[in-house]
Amino acid sequence: MPGNRNIFAVAALIMILTSSCGRDIVFTDSSEMPSATWSIGNVSEFDIVVSDTVTANDIFFTIRTGTSYPYRNIYLFVTTTSPDEKRLTDTLQYYLADEKGKWYGKGFGDVRELLLPFKTNVFFPLKGTYQIRVQHGMRIKDLRGVYDFGIRVEKINKPV
Repeated sequence: MPGNRNIFAVAALIMILTSSCGRDIVFTDSSEMPSATWSIGNVSEFDIVVSDTVTANDIFFTIRTGTSYPYRNIYLFVTTTSPDEKRLTDTLQYYLADEKGKWYGKGFGDVRELLLPFKTNVFFPLKGTYQIRVQHGMRIKDLRGVYDFGIRVEKINKPV
């Protein structure tokens, strides 16, 4: 049947295109927050061992919050230390909900998980361990409604 061949051809083309432009997870880790509360002194620390200095990567933060989280945004203080001990500190703001209170991300019930872009198309210039330390930068000491915070590094596979 000619119609079935067309469907098969389109499906095969989609599979070829999507498989040539995939992503590989290089590193992933998360820190659980005791009692679903991120205290100002609780620093999430991630040690990423890098051996590939020629492939581009995307770095994301992951955060799981409850819909009871009292704010629509979050501020983060992020310190990155490279293998040669150079430090770079960033202050970041991410929106977790829109102005009407609709939560971004995916989830069910009262839990939402968001993937927050940190660095895109980044190359690690040195082999070794990169340390990324993150603490919340909100004005209150104990940030309720945060279940965990994590990081994910994805290798960007360019199309062949």
